[in-house]
Amino acid sequence: MLVTARPRLRRLLAIAAVVPAVLAAAACGGGSTVGAAQSRAASSSGGQSAVPAELRLGYFANVTHAAALIGVQQNYFTEALGSSTKLTTQVFNAGPDEVEALFAGGLDAAYIGPSPTINAYAQSNGDAIRIIAGAASGGAELVVRNGINSASDLKGKTLASPQLGNTQDVALRTWLTSKGLKNSVTGGGDVTITPTANSDIPNLFDSGHLDGAWVPEPYASSLVLSHGGHVLIDEKDIWPQGKFVTTQLIVRTDFLKQYPNTVAALLKGHVKAVELAQKDSAAAQKAVNAGLAAAGGKSLTENVLQRAWSELSVTYDPIASTLKTSMENAVKAGTTPQKVDLSGIYDLRPLNTVLKAQNLTTVSAGGLGLQ
Repeated sequence: MLVTARPRLRRLLAIAAVVPAVLAAAACGGGSTVGAAQSRAASSSGGQSAVPAELRLGYFANVTHAAALIGVQQNYFTEALGSSTKLTTQVFNAGPDEVEALFAGGLDAAYIGPSPTINAYAQSNGDAIRIIAGAASGGAELVVRNGINSASDLKGKTLASPQLGNTQDVALRTWLTSKGLKNSVTGGGDVTITPTANSDIPNLFDSGHLDGAWVPEPYASSLVLSHGGHVLIDEKDIWPQGKFVTTQLIVRTDFLKQYPNTVAALLKGHVKAVELAQKDSAAAQKAVNAGLAAAGGKSLTENVLQRAWSELSVTYDPIASTLKTSMENAVKAGTTPQKVDLSGIYDLRPLNTVLKAQNLTTVSAGGLGLQ
């Protein structure tokens, strides 16, 4: 079943005081009644040998979530899960809304960016979630209108990001600050940043209400090819070797503990989707386009899809070495209150077991968890 999520708390991560209230409740066990029910069910039916009736997976209708789109569209997840566990999917605009759903007990696993993941981990005292795989690197750009050719040209302008506190929002705020342009999560500054749903950005750009946007694919390519924008900054250019985590796969920690075999099955489907993306670009792009349409959006034109695809890498490597920098950037941006101890945020053991079984290269947690 596919459900399109309407953003409910767009400012979930806007003010530091809001986030701890939501996530601390989950850390204390009160934020996930569904998780508690599953825990009781697991205890009564043999704990780790139990199989859940349902796995609820969140993702975005973005090309940067290609692994999710392929896995759903090609039935890789459902085939790996088997007949005993139903896959239910939900589509989101950005990570903070996914975090809300995870802590409300509405999701078991999610494709999500690093910044919301870090906030979720920090505010639950490291208890609530684990990163179990990478999904994508790259695929995010700052696209602006004609006449804007440098950082200094942005003074007094209005830019968009998908949601306050999401990964592209943090990247935008961090880059602006590095260029001496003041901005604030509460508004104002040299540059106004307006968190805006990805689907709304093109019309606002065309109407002149936005001067640019730091967005993931395919929205960056659409702004360039269909709306007359040009790239001011490709995020790959500000990372060593052009590699950084854009999308990763996370699960609720209690779900991982209760249903390790189900998580392993999810990862088998994930790896199969990544392998298709890496080995058969044409088939992968076709699946992604069909997945975008099925996710409640519309398929992309061939030129937009091909450009978007060329801007990112689909990978199961979480590129753990870049996560600490993502956290430091979020602190500078003001969307994460303070530096976070990320020790233990990864549990890559299930993924590496799957990879070893297929004679694929295992991945590293970079000293930040189990592998």
